[in-house]
Amino acid sequence: MFGLFKKKSEMEKLQEHYEKLMKDYHTLSTTDRTASDKAYAAADEIGKKMDALK
Repeated sequence: MFGLFKKKSEMEKLQEHYEKLMKDYHTLSTTDRTASDKAYAAADEIGKKMDALK
């Protein structure tokens, strides 16, 4: 209850975005290879940002 109005940290935002992109990458991998590769590349960039924040 006390965390109701707590803002997300930069790391939490990046983690959510990374998970969404990886899910999209996995879904697209069976249908559209180029879109899948773009989603993976974007997720990789976010992964690098997350590593830099650690």
